Amino acid sequence: MRIFDTHAHYDDDAFDSDRDEVISSLPSFGVELVMNVGCDLESSKKAAILAEKYPFMHASAGIHPHEAAKVPSDWEKELTELLALSPAVGEIGLDYHYDFSPREVQREIFDAQLSIAQRLDLPVIIHQRESTADTLDILSAHKGLRGVVHCFSGSLDTAKTLLSLGYHLGFGGALTFKNALKAPEVMEYMPEDRILFETDCPYMTPVPYRGKRNFSGYVPLVVLRAAEIRRTDPEALSLSALENGRSLFFSK
Repeated sequence: MRIFDTHAHYDDDAFDSDRDEVISSLPSFGVELVMNVGCDLESSKKAAILAEKYPFMHASAGIHPHEAAKVPSDWEKELTELLALSPAVGEIGLDYHYDFSPREVQREIFDAQLSIAQRLDLPVIIHQRESTADTLDILSAHKGLRGVVHCFSGSLDTAKTLLSLGYHLGFGGALTFKNALKAPEVMEYMPEDRILFETDCPYMTPVPYRGKRNFSGYVPLVVLRAAEIRRTDPEALSLSALENGRSLFFSK
């Protein structure tokens, strides 16, 4: 199976003890590309360093909603400089579950980063949790952007709206969970050219390894579940998703 893990966090502390060993092993699992996603200025810098070291790894740069209230006054300048060598803006969005940053601040930073993405003509990587209405409103105000709503577990109606706005949807370990009700319905509906696969590692580990540290070598488990839902060939589906990711992130 040929894999593009479109959302990973290999700069996370969970990989401190064996980061090089894990990343170096990924090609042996069929992993051809990895997007290591930044969550603040510091992690975006770390992601860029990893991307320089491993030829199959790429790094995005962005401010996660959890970190929105912590940005320095010159954050837009720093982020723009990081994006000069990055194929995507992210991870950005809204998270009303934890509210680690005030919602007004989250919306302000999210909107500003979408404007940066439009100015630089870069795709965006969207985080959305319990904030569907505001996320859709803000995305709708930025016409013409392309990107992915990662770790999608929303309703079919929300998926249809995002697809109409031109977005891809990223599917990870949650698709394999027994309590996943909406994601299988969405996966069955999805146009094949808008499907991406991801880990969000070290989090969201698929069944049967749920509870353990996630890594890109587990993406085939998600692909197999998706192929079962869609009644299609998993090899063909993984290749299609790989090409979708290439087209989204590396072509304008």
